[in-house]
Amino acid sequence: MKTRESKTSAAAIDRRRFIAGSASVSAAIFVSGAAIIHPGEAWGLEVKTLAPATMHTLVKAARDIYPHDRLIDKYYALAVKGYDAKAAEKPELKALIEGGVADLDKRAMTLHGVRYVDIGWEAPRVEILREIEGGPFFIMIRSGLVVSLYNQKEIWPLFGYQGESASEGGYINRGFNDLNWL
Repeated sequence: MKTRESKTSAAAIDRRRFIAGSASVSAAIFVSGAAIIHPGEAWGLEVKTLAPATMHTLVKAARDIYPHDRLIDKYYALAVKGYDAKAAEKPELKALIEGGVADLDKRAMTLHGVRYVDIGWEAPRVEILREIEGGPFFIMIRSGLVVSLYNQKEIWPLFGYQGESASEGGYINRGFNDLNWL
């Protein structure tokens, strides 16, 4: 008589094991198949073109480039998600991103013996980013994040930004003198 255990493949995971395993990694992102998942924040991101490990590194690098303690990783993942779609259209962009992430991992291995995402403290990761800040990979990621991160309406309230004001008559009539901290 076959048990349920023997019917599932070694790569398959049932709901009970997923939930039990996610409790132990609730503070971290993990790579699973064609996605990156953050069980502690209850979000996941499907990846179609870039490797899930590459997207995981991009999320970590995005947080290191534009650090905001009040933003959860979900917003950084959404900010870098566009690179996956763009990489499908432009093979040279995919090569640049995959190569840039490989370079980050190589530098991290040389200095710390672990991949970039596995460096536990932000300061050593930032030092690695400073080493590459003049290169095309870093410039592309940083400049893209300015729009893709800060143009998410869900995070605007966290920064006290009310959104565009032209359609509301401008800031003179909508929040110009609202500063209560000055």
